[in-house]
Amino acid sequence: MDGAGYFWSGETLGERLPDLIEPFSADRIDCAAYTLAVGPEVYVSPSDQSVDPAQVTVRRLSAEEAFTIPPGQFAFLLSEEEVSVPADSIAFISIRARIKFRGLVNVSGFHVDPGYRGQLTFAVFNAGPVPIHLRRGQAIFLIWFARLDRETKFKKDGPVHRGIDIDVVTSVAGELQSFAGLSKKIKDQEKSLSDRIHAIEREQNYYRGIAALVLAIVIALSVNWLKDSLAAKPQQPAVQSQEPPK
Repeated sequence: MDGAGYFWSGETLGERLPDLIEPFSADRIDCAAYTLAVGPEVYVSPSDQSVDPAQVTVRRLSAEEAFTIPPGQFAFLLSEEEVSVPADSIAFISIRARIKFRGLVNVSGFHVDPGYRGQLTFAVFNAGPVPIHLRRGQAIFLIWFARLDRETKFKKDGPVHRGIDIDVVTSVAGELQSFAGLSKKIKDQEKSLSDRIHAIEREQNYYRGIAALVLAIVIALSVNWLKDSLAAKPQQPAVQSQEPPK
């Protein structure tokens, strides 16, 4: 079949995507890819800063609401758009380079099966040293379409996917220890140990001072007692020697 195995060009995207992506905007065509935006739901794995990690779940975002993915944390991000992949094509997904350069890594699948319909869920991991700030509506995902050699009967034929699957969240729920979090805990423990050592040293110095003061008082009292004892001792009268008469 003519054109089989080729990626769709920007022109083909402009012709076909209005029927395959909702909402569609021609301004989102980027060379041979289409840019998708962060959608209405997000899940960010709880860190050691979370009040109750067990209570962290999918979060609903308002329009243009911002959120952060801390260093070493995992997240599910939902696309704003609903995507339909034709039975004669397959799609590939990634994250825009300027976002990846901050340390955000796509750890979900890198393709979308023929016949898939619905919003896309991106599993990402912040491998960078600082929090990554994002907001709903921010265009950070890329999708490419490639044509198969024929329309396949081995395609997805399920319902339209909307929202983040709560079962997927359950499988990764709970506090995720990052390198930054572990480093902070180690530093906190070192500081706590150092503070305890300094407290013990101060306590020892205090007791040494008390002991020295008590010893000085005892010595002073002993010296005074000795002086008083010597002063109170009666003196023996002088003995005059008598010469025998001549």
